[in-house]
Amino acid sequence: KVPDEIYDRINNDIYNQEGDRWWKPDFSLNLIKTLFNPFRVGYANKIFDLLKINSEEKCALEVGCGGGLLSEEIAKLGFITTGIDPSEQSLSIAKKHAKENKLDIQYLKETGENLSFPDNSFDVVFCCDVLEHVRDLPKVISEISRVLKPGGVFLYDTFNRTFLSKLIGIKVLQEWKPWAIMPSHLHEWGMFIKPEEIKLLLLHNHLTWQEHRGIMQNISVLKIWQYLHWRARGKLTYEEFGKKFQMVESNFINVMYMGYAIKNE
Repeated sequence: KVPDEIYDRINNDIYNQEGDRWWKPDFSLNLIKTLFNPFRVGYANKIFDLLKINSEEKCALEVGCGGGLLSEEIAKLGFITTGIDPSEQSLSIAKKHAKENKLDIQYLKETGENLSFPDNSFDVVFCCDVLEHVRDLPKVISEISRVLKPGGVFLYDTFNRTFLSKLIGIKVLQEWKPWAIMPSHLHEWGMFIKPEEIKLLLLHNHLTWQEHRGIMQNISVLKIWQYLHWRARGKLTYEEFGKKFQMVESNFINVMYMGYAIKNE
């Protein structure tokens, strides 16, 4: 469990204060839609093809759904979709946007540490850019395992806790004003998760780890610095910035990584 002195450094209030802006092009978390969702959905589809998972009549849960940006993509894949989040403001926007787009998604106010669903309820659980925000990571992994059906798939991504992730994820993206594009205190480096730490948690919760894949940009570092500077100066909206390049799968896991595990039969 994360000590209060570390947990209190992160600003989870952003999800309440700016929940109405999740889908707006000038909101920082719009990058989930433009930059990260295409990669996440592509990776998930690759795994589903590999495991021969047909989404028809299958149930999927997103833990930490925010304004519904990924939940809507999951629903479009054909899953019976549920999203949970502790932020009422974010959930309100998620429900409104899903209704406007005629998507049947169940949204509930809950935390990952205390899921209300019966054991073995879901075929797939997604938890993306969330694990490094939770107060009690072991409890969240335990709950995800509990609600997964035997043979079910847990898909996740998070930040590695390395010198490079501190430099990029904290200093460049949050603190150094000429380039910073994320709200200050959105992430706390001490809550980033090393791959071996999550593998151990999976092992202790009846989840068989399968792989980790790195997440990185498909353009040069110099180009990234240029686009970050333009965004910081207001020359690009977050949506425009997110469409300048793509995040792609790689062998480099020192900053961000995605992976999956399968619940033991």
